[in-house]
Amino acid sequence: MNHSIYTADKATHLKVVVTGLATGIAIMTTALTVHLTHSEFNAQTPRTIAIDRPHPGHGLTKVAQR
Repeated sequence: MNHSIYTADKATHLKVVVTGLATGIAIMTTALTVHLTHSEFNAQTPRTIAIDRPHPGHGLTKVAQR
């Protein structure tokens, strides 16, 4: 077993690279699966308010009309 990164042989380097690659693939697969199956969490509908007519929900509508 290699205890130092400086004296690691090819087999140890290969294990580290494969483990990192497998971990990255697992994280991306999980994130993509959650993103595709639970799209209601990611649905961001832009809220736009028209400025050419008064909006009944705003208290400043009457001030702006003066």
